[in-house]
Amino acid sequence: MKRGKKYREAQKLIEPRRLYQLEEAIELVKRGTPFNFDETIELAIRLGTNLKGPAQQIRGDLILPHGTGREVRVLVFAKGDKAKEAKEAGADWVGTQDLI
Repeated sequence: MKRGKKYREAQKLIEPRRLYQLEEAIELVKRGTPFNFDETIELAIRLGTNLKGPAQQIRGDLILPHGTGREVRVLVFAKGDKAKEAKEAGADWVGTQDLI
């Protein structure tokens, strides 16, 4: 497969068989990007745990610093005081049958 000049230049920065420290790897990704947009990177970590046992399963959440890029919109079905309260709380649409 043919690759572009920027890609080949970025490829020269990386030694394929070398294990990089996390900080160094991030710096290489930032320095060697051949694209004019923010691309994604993939990270694989070998933890050495037995994932079949529930005690060793790893789960967690993280909050992205700039969100997911999707705008959150809120629709509330309510009447009277609850409708007013929802609108004041920042709901985008408030109503009842008129929203269906």
